[in-house]
Amino acid sequence: MRVGIVGAGLQARRRGSVLAKFHETALIVVSAVQRDHAAPLAAGLGCEAAEGWESVVGRDDLDALIVATPPHLHAQISIAAMKNGKHVLCEKPLARTLVEAREMVATAKETGRVLKCGLNHRHHPAIQQARRWFEEGRIGDPIFVRARYGIGGRPGYEREWRANPEVVSGGQLMEQGIHVVDLARWFLGEFSQVTAFVETNFWNIQPLEDNAFALYRTATGTAASIHSSLTQWKNLFSFELSGRDGYITVEGLGGGYGTEKVALGKRDFTEPFTEEAVEFRGEDRSWHDEWQEFVTAVNEGREPLGNAADGQEAMRLVFAAYDSAKIGRMVEL
Repeated sequence: MRVGIVGAGLQARRRGSVLAKFHETALIVVSAVQRDHAAPLAAGLGCEAAEGWESVVGRDDLDALIVATPPHLHAQISIAAMKNGKHVLCEKPLARTLVEAREMVATAKETGRVLKCGLNHRHHPAIQQARRWFEEGRIGDPIFVRARYGIGGRPGYEREWRANPEVVSGGQLMEQGIHVVDLARWFLGEFSQVTAFVETNFWNIQPLEDNAFALYRTATGTAASIHSSLTQWKNLFSFELSGRDGYITVEGLGGGYGTEKVALGKRDFTEPFTEEAVEFRGEDRSWHDEWQEFVTAVNEGREPLGNAADGQEAMRLVFAAYDSAKIGRMVEL
């Protein structure tokens, strides 16, 4: 698979470093708004640098494109790439608006191209282990999900594109919290209701939020509580799944979030309390494993884990939380 990357920021560097080590794919080109912006990353990865996304979407020497730009560009780049015969891995959120996301999903179906949303948290080894335990029935039917995900931001954040409502589709819940929204749906299924509060109490990023509190509920009464924060001064990732027969917890993502750990506990009122725990050390493998899933899905002609429809639905759930916060009451989904 011959691959191009549009974008030269942090996500492009992460994706590019995986491609450089991946024997099944070859990185051909990195493109940015200006060629000078793409040149340092391209030089480090041993590939060509190009200017503008328009210069790469129609190239005949590419089979796939990674879209690692700000959200307001996702739809037009991805749609053009798919119409030119390329498979696409697009970073989250899938688009800036639901209209754009739906058009992207429709284009993938029309063209027969694989379109994957960059939901790499599904590929973290602790989440994967949690999923296996869950599918094996180790904790029984789910009762609730409780998730907390946060970072502390940085001086000047209000001047970044992430704080520009003309570029992004939301604040911290859409930027980072969307990962745990997606995970909650992956484990619990479709949600039917949401109640939410969003606040902007520290960073000067209005109308975007620096904290969001969302409570989702399925039609059968299973709830997911999510707090996404840009004022979490010590990085935090915590995902808990409670079931009738036990529980699963995932703490940390490696790096600044602490050692990635998953634990399984059983509900037993007569035995001593015990947990089965696994720690995952070393580099973050989620980027490699997500790319492996994308390549395999292309080769097998199937939908990937964390596909475009999943990305679209995660966006819809976040927008519904914003609607609830705006009107001050529960929203039916």
